[in-house]
Amino acid sequence: MESVQGLVVGVDTHKDTHSAAMVDEIGGVIAALDVGANRNGYRSLLEWARCQSSRRIWVVEGTGSYGAGLAAFLSAEGEVVFEGDRPQRRKRGAAGKSDQLDAIKVAREALARPHPAVPRRRGQREAIRILLTTREGAVQAYRQGLNQLYALVVSAPEPIRERLIRLKGEQLIHACMRVRGASGLESSVTATTMRQIARRLNLLLSEAADYERQLAELVGAAAPSLLAEPGVGPITAAQLLISWSHAGRIRHEGAFAALAGVAPVPASSGRVVRHRLNHQGDRQLNRALHVVALSRSGFHRPTRAYIARRTAEGKSTREIRRCLKRYLARRFFRLLQRLDNP
Repeated sequence: MESVQGLVVGVDTHKDTHSAAMVDEIGGVIAALDVGANRNGYRSLLEWARCQSSRRIWVVEGTGSYGAGLAAFLSAEGEVVFEGDRPQRRKRGAAGKSDQLDAIKVAREALARPHPAVPRRRGQREAIRILLTTREGAVQAYRQGLNQLYALVVSAPEPIRERLIRLKGEQLIHACMRVRGASGLESSVTATTMRQIARRLNLLLSEAADYERQLAELVGAAAPSLLAEPGVGPITAAQLLISWSHAGRIRHEGAFAALAGVAPVPASSGRVVRHRLNHQGDRQLNRALHVVALSRSGFHRPTRAYIARRTAEGKSTREIRRCLKRYLARRFFRLLQRLDNP
């Protein structure tokens, strides 16, 4: 960690308790404390840290989950808070495991990092994240239910199967909501189950559409410039917003590309100079860039001209798409930076 001034407090967060450890600039342990994961515990932890040192930096593990409340409390109190990585798995033979040891490791690993991460901003962008993740859950449940419905149709009694086997998607759902079985236990149970699944899928479709409508309103108010970009819809724009969060969190567009997993990673050795794909980073952000690249490839004239030129140079489709995603990361990062710095 560059220019560390004062001490570093690492916090290992859990549902009911948080464990904190304070270390000096070289990683020596000064003190440790366990507190409850509530506002009284947060206040006790802050008072304890102030008694230990007048200058400190906080490194909180899980600022998007169990550590969200503590990170928000400390930021509101004017403390400097960074996001800590989950402690690396210990090798066999290491000196045991405990929450205090994990807190020490969080602090020491932060000291070794040149650029620790800043927690994401809450408020409007946290509301966008909640809507986006909840919509994704509804969409996944819809896909699972639809696959279940397809499987039921395939194995259904012949009269039901003949009526439904050629239908797909919403047509199948609407037909299953009206299906009736013939006399007989198997046919009756199959038809009843199909109607129940179809009703559930219809509710999930309505729920996902409502989330998307709310996302469109929030993203349109927060980042209209993103929605004006070709191939960018409210879902993609929402993912770009929550991955970026706010100006100052990501240092430059190269770091944003690395976060998205579209910056090539050096893989050279000896006389061989090459790069490989980066399979790390925020895979949801990578997917958002991939969707935009695919969309622009179909209708965006400058993108199609670029693809034709690179194809003539002998580049493969995958290589061209990687270049497009790298360009898009640069383009979107510059647009995002202007939101907080008009």
